[in-house]
Amino acid sequence: MYRILELNPQLQPFSGDIDLRMDLYRRTKARLLSNGGTLLDFAQAHHYLGFHRIKGGWVYREWAPSASQLYLTGDFNGWKPTRHPLKRLENGFWELRLRGSQALWDGCKVKTVVDANMQRTEHIPLYARRVVQDPETLAWCAEVVDDQKPFPWTDQDFKPAQSLYIYEAHVGMAQEEGKVGTYREFARKILPRIKKAGYNAIQLMAIMEHPYYGSFGYQVANFYAASSWFGKPEDLKYLVNRAHKLGLRVLLDVVHSHAVKNTAEGINMFDGTEWQFFHSGPKGDHPAWGTKCFDYGKDEVLHFLLSNLNFWMTEYHFDGFRFDGVTSMLYHDHGLGSSFDDDHKYFSMNTHVEAITYLQLANELIREINPNAVTIAEDMSGMPGMCLPIADGGIGFDYRLAMGLPDMWIRTVRDRRDEDWEIGKMWGDMCLRRPGENSVAYVESHDQALVGDKTLIFRLADAAMYTDMDKICHNPVIDRAIALHKMIRLFTLAGGGEAYLNFMGNEFGHPEWIDFPREGNGWSFHYCRRQWSLRDNGYLKYQWLGDFDHDMVLLTKRNQIFRQRMADLKLLKEQEKIIVFYRKGLLFAFNFHPSQSLTQVLVPVPADGDYTLELSTDDVQYGGQGLVAHMPYPTKQIQGQPFVELYLPARTALVLKERPARKSAQGGRRA
Repeated sequence: MYRILELNPQLQPFSGDIDLRMDLYRRTKARLLSNGGTLLDFAQAHHYLGFHRIKGGWVYREWAPSASQLYLTGDFNGWKPTRHPLKRLENGFWELRLRGSQALWDGCKVKTVVDANMQRTEHIPLYARRVVQDPETLAWCAEVVDDQKPFPWTDQDFKPAQSLYIYEAHVGMAQEEGKVGTYREFARKILPRIKKAGYNAIQLMAIMEHPYYGSFGYQVANFYAASSWFGKPEDLKYLVNRAHKLGLRVLLDVVHSHAVKNTAEGINMFDGTEWQFFHSGPKGDHPAWGTKCFDYGKDEVLHFLLSNLNFWMTEYHFDGFRFDGVTSMLYHDHGLGSSFDDDHKYFSMNTHVEAITYLQLANELIREINPNAVTIAEDMSGMPGMCLPIADGGIGFDYRLAMGLPDMWIRTVRDRRDEDWEIGKMWGDMCLRRPGENSVAYVESHDQALVGDKTLIFRLADAAMYTDMDKICHNPVIDRAIALHKMIRLFTLAGGGEAYLNFMGNEFGHPEWIDFPREGNGWSFHYCRRQWSLRDNGYLKYQWLGDFDHDMVLLTKRNQIFRQRMADLKLLKEQEKIIVFYRKGLLFAFNFHPSQSLTQVLVPVPADGDYTLELSTDDVQYGGQGLVAHMPYPTKQIQGQPFVELYLPARTALVLKERPARKSAQGGRRA
């Protein structure tokens, strides 16, 4: 019996379905490796296909099984479309050999001409490593990348931290200047900020090439090309290498759930058919996203996608992936409109079992390349076993994004008066994760910061943020917003998962929304940048929020709270809006009541000794009133149980550190 059933006994009726999934995984892996070897041996498509310098010249290869003829055109032949035909090989492969080391060169612009179905079309080579847009015609083409001189990596001794504090970031909008930022600017200006803020991992969005900047990188056209919006391939390598030097793990936001429909820019219809990579007919079209859906049942698609993961890890030294749109992959209806309130919905005809097999193979491959790599699933369905090892009947991810937490905070802040907040239900949502499976807790990601939604601070403060964020200004709306912003983030980090994520700028309450340049806003960059000066200039309240976030991250990281998987609830008073819990030596106490402060609150604690106040949301340096004293809080024995007595002002959270009592040589407690 698989361990998934031991951890989730309610899944016993579906043991047969789990057996079938595991059988499909084993059969697929055996088929892919029929000639022996490992998944890493299999996932080497990029070393054979695409452009490669060889002895005496160059070779270019493609896989296009349904094409009748392929040609290469570009700068090297004056853009003559049929001067350089490729030779058909076996199994749908094509090859062109060019003599002379200068037959192609770094930056040489090229396209692939394809004859199929009595039509001639132009495409970007499938394994292009750099794709650029002509500033005048706006057309996209590939550039040859000559990596004859390898990048001088210096990260051989990089050892990432075991805990995971993720800083989600977008390179292009990370600059304060109204423009598209570059990889090198991000490395020079933003990486030190992330390091200083206490985060130890960055999750980079929009790295895989996408023709529409405003897609946030989620409509990928070229899977092997680092986005030219931000610079050249060596610039991205510089960024990753620099991050490793600073001790930062780098995760890639990988999009294998769908692909852009474009044929001239993307991989769609490359060989003249819609089924080369995708399902044919309506099944191949995503009804909500207007994109194409991969056919994970085809060995060639697995070859393309698994090799893609290998490529990003070995070519660019990424330390793992956040897999986008996993829910959409798992179900034939893409999970649209499904509530997932019954276990039958995970084991039905709607479940895309080939996609599950792909994700299992992907996780196995990633660990084969780097045993310390991290994988995170963006799955809102709660699929059982998502973050269990494959051997246990799971899918193999390390973490699942706790996507219900931002939704819970939106409902709480938007729909309820402060007096009506249900603290017990909030705590229940924090603890709602499957046995043995880790999750990444977060209050808000980029999703909540986009136009059409609101960040937490904007929901709390709204228009007052435009006028009353100066430190000398006192507005009860802003006071409430700042107090709750700190409390909610601390509550989520401390109680909600085994890792934590923040989207860049949200740690200091970055105002307004993200709106990419588009026709509707006059192609403006005003809302597509990060105003770091708001946090830095010293006279705005954003500094208080940023300083608190830094100290919150530092305290919880130093005490390694994620090593204790679930916090221990110590006190919950629903009417008073008080909750206290313990995690890895720290006591977290919250009073969410808008007006009622409480004295002499007795909280049971695990051990006798002194507790010291390590962090208070009400400290003056964080914009509070400084009502709680930083002093020892000795335990009191009541019927053999140690307690601490606390003063909890309204809208305040405290973190106390356990200092166990020292004993004398005779065994007595020291005074």
